[in-house]
Amino acid sequence: MMSTLTDRPQGAGREAPVGAASDSGRWWALVVLALAQLMVVLDATIVNIALPTAQADLCLLYTETVIGLVGFALASALGGAANGLEMLIIARALQGAFGAALAPAALSLLSTTFTEPAERGKAFGIFGAISGAGGGIGLLLGGVLTEYVSWRWCLYVNLVIAALAVAGALIKLKDEKVEAHGKIDIPGTVAAVIGLVGLVYGLGKAETDGWTAGWTLGPIGVGVVALIVFVLIELRVQHPLLPLRVVLDRNRGGSYASIAIAGAGMFGIFLFLTYFLTAILGFTPVKTGLAFLPMLGSVMLTATTAGSILTPRVGPRPLVPLGALVAAGGMLFLTRLQLDSTYASGVLPGLIIIGLGLGLVFAPTQNAATSGVEHRDAGVASAMINTVQQIGGSIGTALLSSFAASAATDYLKGKQVTPLVQAQAALESYHTVFWWSTGFFVLAAVVAAVLFRTGPLDSDPDAPPAMAH
Repeated sequence: MMSTLTDRPQGAGREAPVGAASDSGRWWALVVLALAQLMVVLDATIVNIALPTAQADLCLLYTETVIGLVGFALASALGGAANGLEMLIIARALQGAFGAALAPAALSLLSTTFTEPAERGKAFGIFGAISGAGGGIGLLLGGVLTEYVSWRWCLYVNLVIAALAVAGALIKLKDEKVEAHGKIDIPGTVAAVIGLVGLVYGLGKAETDGWTAGWTLGPIGVGVVALIVFVLIELRVQHPLLPLRVVLDRNRGGSYASIAIAGAGMFGIFLFLTYFLTAILGFTPVKTGLAFLPMLGSVMLTATTAGSILTPRVGPRPLVPLGALVAAGGMLFLTRLQLDSTYASGVLPGLIIIGLGLGLVFAPTQNAATSGVEHRDAGVASAMINTVQQIGGSIGTALLSSFAASAATDYLKGKQVTPLVQAQAALESYHTVFWWSTGFFVLAAVVAAVLFRTGPLDSDPDAPPAMAH
């Protein structure tokens, strides 16, 4: 069963097709789906600020996961009530399992609900703004909850969001029968998991063991080979996990590549700029969260503008490269930070510039990733945009953490370790990360310019004829 939008008209009869739903129904669905997406991106950062307090309380290590609606809400309640490491790990694992089903479903429903180009542009503009701003909202909310309530409420808060989303879904979303697509691609699934886990694990070990260590190169090699095997499997099986027709389309391929690379660069903002604000400027968790608000405003400004006005007219090709280059300029500005820099003159301008750029990246890429795709492939196409963003973020975290550690170690060599020298070493590591993030955004711009097709996006091939207004 697949949830689609209806308005539950009086009198039984044939269900209205997705594209024929009333205007109010479609926009109500957007509210539900935006709440679901907010939960996904919120979780990526909300626990970051709570982590030091939680570590002191439970003596734990944190592993990133994604989240879901009902299942995630229940897992959040379990995590909030955790009395030890094991219980919290179980809760976070359950969040990941339920979230893996929710994230692509939300984007898939959005793509099949909004098929008319102008409305689709507005909807994806809002959805893209949520995607770009949710991480910063998580930092702010995490800071407020950790400082004034408890770190546990960084998990409990998802119960509130899920309740609102579920209530809206029960009222405005309805099930539609869909055709079965065959057996699960078990060999492809195994190869994909081994490939991604090996790649991320090996990159993560580079921070502690070095780039030439066996536990770095071994898993990376296994991961690369497994991903090659995955592609070969997908070319041969009858029901592939990832039909290659989905990713080989230039617009969708451009979307996936752009968002993965930009996702790697984003961790230079959310993770290492947070370190600078707390360690160098001495910001509290709440003040750190508030510091990101101007960036959120600029993300939402350009995401909604690009989504509703520009994308339907010109397509993603001019917008995504421009946005990535603007974000690169903002990261470049942050490389000028010094120990005596202030937030107003040193951090704020860079954040605003980065936000303006990211807004131009998120909305067009998410729209392009699901445009012109058949309904049978909508779930896969939607899942890929979330998957590549998570992969990009994971690889980015591993790489940037390794580069930061190496930069700090190199700076300390031959120097007497004093508080000032340690602070300067930390600043050196942040500069290194900001430079690499700048490079990631420039690379995303080049890839987008090469891969995206010129002109407006393709229409939904399965959409019903547009109704006259």
